[in-house]
Amino acid sequence: MKIAVNTRLLIKDKMEGIAVHANNVLKRITKDHPENQFLFLFDRPYDEEFIYSPNVTPIVLFPQARHPFLYYLWFEFSVARVLNSVKPDIFYSPDGFLSLRTDTRSLPVMHDINYEHYPNDVPFLTREYYKRYYPLFAKKAQRVLTVSEFSKKDIAETYKIAPNKVDVVYNGADEAYKVISKEERESIKQKYTGGKDYFLYVSALHPRKNVKRLLLAFDKLKDGSGSDIKLVLVGPEYFKNSEMMDVYKAMKHKQDVVFTGRLNVAELCKVTGAAFALTYISYFEGFGIPIIEAMQCDIPVIASGVTSMPEVAGDAALIVDPFSVDAIAKAMLDILQSESLRQKLIEKGRVRRDFFSWDKTASLTWNAIEKSVEECHSKHI
Repeated sequence: MKIAVNTRLLIKDKMEGIAVHANNVLKRITKDHPENQFLFLFDRPYDEEFIYSPNVTPIVLFPQARHPFLYYLWFEFSVARVLNSVKPDIFYSPDGFLSLRTDTRSLPVMHDINYEHYPNDVPFLTREYYKRYYPLFAKKAQRVLTVSEFSKKDIAETYKIAPNKVDVVYNGADEAYKVISKEERESIKQKYTGGKDYFLYVSALHPRKNVKRLLLAFDKLKDGSGSDIKLVLVGPEYFKNSEMMDVYKAMKHKQDVVFTGRLNVAELCKVTGAAFALTYISYFEGFGIPIIEAMQCDIPVIASGVTSMPEVAGDAALIVDPFSVDAIAKAMLDILQSESLRQKLIEKGRVRRDFFSWDKTASLTWNAIEKSVEECHSKHI
């Protein structure tokens, strides 16, 4: 088979959830299926680390697609021109975007459709692009992949497509996330918090990640407990999040909050491994990879009780109402005051984490690619 792939999000040291998914799936399926040809479509000069095997041919297309107008130009003209020229068996798109100006059969990965439920959390033009084109992508696709049963139901119902057209391929966690030594933990804590324990948040500082309420809950925890614990927030700004910054500036204990910005994977693995607990209390997620990454490191998790997160965490996390500052603060206090609870969550996390792996994700993705091509062939017979 000849498989064209949208690889525009594979940018060295700048990969978040969707790009992490793409990187882990693509490096496996290209190596596991050397008899097939993969055409990787980049929107900028690429790093050689993403050319995983000899059966990968990189193609750089103009313009760099980082704005809705440029999305349109890149997918509807540059990508369409390549697809119409090389005529691949399928176009696989890990970020869900497709080209409508081509008859190429397509397989998008639609991780979630948060903008349908919380439109004000997304910049205006980006939101309008998603709301206009994602329903068309869903209808054009041969099949659709997504990362949780929650998202499958949401996508099928919202875009009125058959549920059996949507396949679930759960995310995994990088093998680099693992338990670190006591010496490494102390070194990381010394580096970021002056040796103090810390609650950890990992993700872009996007409004739907609920950082505002996490900061309010942390202030409440500090007031009620008198603990010297810190809060470390890892991740880049998504776009101007003034509401979160207003809350931060008004905090009584803001000196105990540490913003690290984006960290490379090696450093993030250590920062995760040295944490006291992960706080992942978004009010909308398609999956929530940091939950599994923390479990890989034997770090207990406080997770939100909405959308996909209970499905991912199972019984291996403290589940909270993400809209209740009191509930978030209580969960942080409970885990701070009870070492037995902390150890119980760690034990359950060791069981739960084995349910997820990038090998499984890649295998199921390949099955969907083959199924999509076979379905097209059967329709033409």
